[in-house]
Amino acid sequence: MKISGLGAWALAATLAVSSAGAADGPLPHRDDLTAEDRARVSKVLAPPTDFTRPNPFELMQGGAGTSRKRINRDAYSHANANLTFEEEQEFKVGNGLFKKMWASSPSSTLASDGLGPLYNARSCQGCHLKDGRGRPPRPGDDAVSLFLRLSIPPQTEEHRQALASKALLRIPEPTYGGQFQTFAVPGLPGEGRFDITLEEIEVPLNGEEPAILQKPVYTIRDLGYGAMHPDTLISPRVAPPMIGMGLLQAIHPGDILAQADPEDADGNGISGRVSYVRDPKTGNITIGRFGWKASNPTIRAQTASAFAGDIGIGSPDQPAPWGDCTENQQACRDMPHGEQAALGDTEAPDPVLDLVTFYSENLAVPARRNVEDPIVLRGKELFHQTGCADCHRPAFVTSRNAQNPAHQFQLIWPYTDLLLHDMGDGLADGRPVGGASGREWRTAPLWGIGLTETVNNHTRFLHDGRARNLLEAVLWHGGEAQAARDQVVAMEPEDRAALIAFLESL
Repeated sequence: MKISGLGAWALAATLAVSSAGAADGPLPHRDDLTAEDRARVSKVLAPPTDFTRPNPFELMQGGAGTSRKRINRDAYSHANANLTFEEEQEFKVGNGLFKKMWASSPSSTLASDGLGPLYNARSCQGCHLKDGRGRPPRPGDDAVSLFLRLSIPPQTEEHRQALASKALLRIPEPTYGGQFQTFAVPGLPGEGRFDITLEEIEVPLNGEEPAILQKPVYTIRDLGYGAMHPDTLISPRVAPPMIGMGLLQAIHPGDILAQADPEDADGNGISGRVSYVRDPKTGNITIGRFGWKASNPTIRAQTASAFAGDIGIGSPDQPAPWGDCTENQQACRDMPHGEQAALGDTEAPDPVLDLVTFYSENLAVPARRNVEDPIVLRGKELFHQTGCADCHRPAFVTSRNAQNPAHQFQLIWPYTDLLLHDMGDGLADGRPVGGASGREWRTAPLWGIGLTETVNNHTRFLHDGRARNLLEAVLWHGGEAQAARDQVVAMEPEDRAALIAFLESL
């Protein structure tokens, strides 16, 4: 049988990891390391056995670039401490562009021209407030840092071939595109509004009162461009925090492949899968690392996608000035755009995309807190005992070949394996994206999660912000995480509190 394209690439990558012999020593898939380095890395990444004290360097969860600055609302907004003086300047300029409020065309502020015509926010900071986590709208508020993804099942052979080749990861809704935009520039209607109703689910807890989970149900109304396709699939998303993204990008691909176990060969009930996507810059099939379903391979790809879908701004990688406006929204495409030959070929020409990407790659991870606290250490022990660490892998050592020297060979503690996992019916959105099914999600990094309330003044978690605190986030876990979740339910209250204390220390 002849294997070509994606199948050949995935097979070769898998064999490269699995066929390396023991004679090659530890971590044979790490082709960036010497034998001495591999031995050192293997030792430092070994699972802890002593939970009476923290691991060496655990405090510095973002490696040498970890931020040790004062903990306040700016805790997610500091530069990687490893940057050079020149890179710090680049970071600060990128920060200004990340905060920039884009204006509708035509505008007297030419460098800020080009908003929309349809959009969800006017700036990157509008969704990632203080570089942090979005939340569902409060009653009476407009939804800004939460929006709806849209798609339909493949309707034609052309659709199926596009999905199979990874030319597309989903088929956009024919009229409303891939994202539901509730805002529009003057003279144009937004795509509509949506309402959220909550269904309560009671979860018994050993030794204390039951937890009451809230399941959100979304209803779209006031459509501005006619009816949606009857088979439209809808999935809500909140903006994730921005910290540590460059370090995640610097994880060696072999480390991600080595963790994958799609057939659950080890029988532990966990079958993480690699998300394979096509890099829009190179056209090559590669590993998806970013986004709730690991559908973006690089930070630059994620940044260009956000410019287009969230703000309606064209960039060199996604040049259309009308963003997500479809051919069935001709009035949207006919609106003035912000392309200006004197500034570049697109609304956000290089170096704008470069600078925002650099900023996004270099937001520092804050240092851990309370790592020596006995309650936190007990919570860490429970995190490992229950199997949470099987998906939320604590640590990596980044590649020596990472593009930015600031990210090279860093011991980091992101608590993710960057793989797709079946999370059960409770969290299922029923909407496939690329290789991710409607029940699968990328393991979310946990570093910095304990500072969410400090930075963002809320404690809303998971892909749609349904969990109102960290315990609720754990209780929503199902599928491959069901066994771990059930152990948390059965814990004595003091152990459950210790587990949450550990998460709050990250």
